[in-house]
Amino acid sequence: MSPIIETLKQARRLVVSIVGVTILGIGIVMIVLPGPAIVVIPIGLGVLATEFVWARKLLHDIRKRFPVLTKGD
Repeated sequence: MSPIIETLKQARRLVVSIVGVTILGIGIVMIVLPGPAIVVIPIGLGVLATEFVWARKLLHDIRKRFPVLTKGD
């Protein structure tokens, strides 16, 4: 594989990681502060799940435990 393609894949993974962790962190802060943490945390996990298997498994477990959150999935 071309070094340019590898660099682009690593850059994408880095951007997804930063965005996902930021959203997830905001959701965790919303547990204590006012805000829709129950919505923001799964969104952060969904972003991270595009690149990381652990996030995909955690999101799947959350969906199994709280089926009311999936609404027809």
